[in-house]
Amino acid sequence: MNLNTEHLQRCIETLRSSIALYAQAPAGSIHQEVYRNAIVKGYELSQETSFKLLKKALREYGHSTRTLDATPVKELLRLSATCGLMTIDEVERWFTYRDNRNSTAHDYGELFARETLLLIPGFIEDVARLETVLRSRHGGAEG
Repeated sequence: MNLNTEHLQRCIETLRSSIALYAQAPAGSIHQEVYRNAIVKGYELSQETSFKLLKKALREYGHSTRTLDATPVKELLRLSATCGLMTIDEVERWFTYRDNRNSTAHDYGELFARETLLLIPGFIEDVARLETVLRSRHGGAEG
């Protein structure tokens, strides 16, 4: 399977840039708020893109598209560990990212944003590692 990870690579780059711009903006400024919102959206998009790629990769391990489409995200993450695409520790962290992501549907407030910002550095490391694993094992684009 030729799994193209270019979109995920771009999501990661955008998220890193948003974080850098957020850090440079004056505290409490409208610019910082704009970058914070970009970080939250980039976080969400990176997760959704990762889950789509994981579903495609898991088909290579004998799972049908139909089954994977009906499989909850946390179970997809567990399957990813079973297939060696993630470690158990990574899966546990992704559970936290997913739980936090589910909060975005209900709360875009300041507290949520601060909680999300605390998760972002680890998330970037984990999503970048996942992209590397998917690209190296499934022939994705170099980008």
